[in-house]
Amino acid sequence: MQESVQKLVNIGEMLPLMEEFYTIQGEGYHKGTAAYFIRIGGCDVGCHWCDVKESWNADLHPPTLTEKIVDNALKYSNVVVVTGGEPLTWDMTLLTQGLKSKGAQTHIETSGAYPLTGDWDWICLSPKKVKRPTKQIYGVANELKCIIYNKSDFAFAEEQAAKVSEDCILYLQPEWSVRDKMIPLMVDFVMKNPKWRVSLQTHKYLNIP
Repeated sequence: MQESVQKLVNIGEMLPLMEEFYTIQGEGYHKGTAAYFIRIGGCDVGCHWCDVKESWNADLHPPTLTEKIVDNALKYSNVVVVTGGEPLTWDMTLLTQGLKSKGAQTHIETSGAYPLTGDWDWICLSPKKVKRPTKQIYGVANELKCIIYNKSDFAFAEEQAAKVSEDCILYLQPEWSVRDKMIPLMVDFVMKNPKWRVSLQTHKYLNIP
């Protein structure tokens, strides 16, 4: 990457854009609603079950002017979800400023592994064991989404739930490849621990992005 471009990326005037698309939110609190998704490249959290591993290497995704990303999003929706990769690898300040200055609602899906930047209307925290969230994000997360891949993930979910605010909505979501195995265990767990809700990747059932 050219040094001049790298400097713009470092301050958030450009971002490594993997893809952007208008679709239906498939997960969590806002499932079933229309939103514009911005997927930012770059992630070193490294979940072995990640279904977008092609997002990990930021160098594979072209640095794109943040102003252009904002303009593209607002052609479709005033609800914008920023995801990754791990979007907080980069400074989200200018992206959210641009979106909110034009009346958009800003949502982020993050592992919380990096300091929170940007101005967000909704924060979905999806913590990972391999690189834990910063202390800062627990108190401001609107929803906690814990991925259930094996039985030990229930204990991890409870550990994470103890750190968020009382107003944070708690979700358990089966990892897609083991959903048939884990959903019955999740149902039983939620019935015994009703503070939790089940989240499914409904966009995959609907066969949409």
